[in-house]
Amino acid sequence: MRNKILIVDDVEYNREILGMILEQDYTIVEADNGKTALEIVDSVKDEIAAILLDLVMPEMDGFEVLEQLNKKGLTKKIPVLIISGENSAETENRCFELGIADFIGKPFNNMIVKRRVQNVADLYNNKNTLEEKVEEQTAVLRRAYNTLKMQAEKLKSINQEIIDMLGTVVEYRNLESGEHIQRVKDYTRILAEAFMAEYPEYNLTKEKIDIIVSASALHDIGKITIPDSILQKPGRLTKDEYEYMKSHTTRGCELLDAIRGEWEPELKKVSYEIIRHHHEKYDGKGYPDGLSGDNIPISAQLVSVADVYDALVSERCYKDAYSADEAFHMIVRGECGVFSPRLMECFRKVRKQFEELAAK
Repeated sequence: MRNKILIVDDVEYNREILGMILEQDYTIVEADNGKTALEIVDSVKDEIAAILLDLVMPEMDGFEVLEQLNKKGLTKKIPVLIISGENSAETENRCFELGIADFIGKPFNNMIVKRRVQNVADLYNNKNTLEEKVEEQTAVLRRAYNTLKMQAEKLKSINQEIIDMLGTVVEYRNLESGEHIQRVKDYTRILAEAFMAEYPEYNLTKEKIDIIVSASALHDIGKITIPDSILQKPGRLTKDEYEYMKSHTTRGCELLDAIRGEWEPELKKVSYEIIRHHHEKYDGKGYPDGLSGDNIPISAQLVSVADVYDALVSERCYKDAYSADEAFHMIVRGECGVFSPRLMECFRKVRKQFEELAAK
């Protein structure tokens, strides 16, 4: 508890007068020079309610004491009141620049001294108490934030493990090489980064791209529910079989809902967008909802191009692989459905990167 008043004055009579004025409310500590005063402050600074400091003293004057207190940041914690007969505007201004709380001129008026000391002591006490409470609350909030951050990272890690596992299951069911999902992720990142740079109005960020790339692994999760007779059929699908195959988009969303455990909200949202809408077309002729234009989430649009490109340049049970050149022209000519003109402009710019990845 701050209940001590430190009186610093080389004149004993002045210390006695001030002590008598304040002794009813405080414990009085005295110093007859600045050096001794600083030693006392160092030893009991947490108990000092205020310092009454004379300016003219031998060995170390009041200005030097103020400078030392300032260097240690103590004038912000302990109010310093100057007691001096030198009350010129220049002197007072210098004192206030050095961080004093008030200036008391000599000779002393008992009531003024008592009121001013009480006022600044109470003000600083309330200020210090408030700052301590703020620091305590900040520490609590910081610990809570760090805990939430750790939980979010753990949740993100768990979600990624689930995504990777489901992606692997889909590839095994689809009799693919095991690299399709990784290639789709790589194509998606290449295209997304180019799109972000070219069209900032879509509000893509590196963090959002990371989420889209991660979620792209789930684009065909619904194929887990498609019978082998359809999924692995080497020939052309019948109309009914094709309609059933198309249901992998909505079935995938149902599977995502059925997965127990918590999902990071943005990752789940983007996963839904990609799973459901990666077969939508810019002209509204896709499925399952016939969305058109930018009603199709940009996440799904990006993954759609990546998925189609990899499907074209890869050998499947029902077709041979197209060359990278053929695949590029089939996509930009709209032979695989209509894509966003803006997306196609970026696709042209990253063509070489796509072809280098495909060549691997």
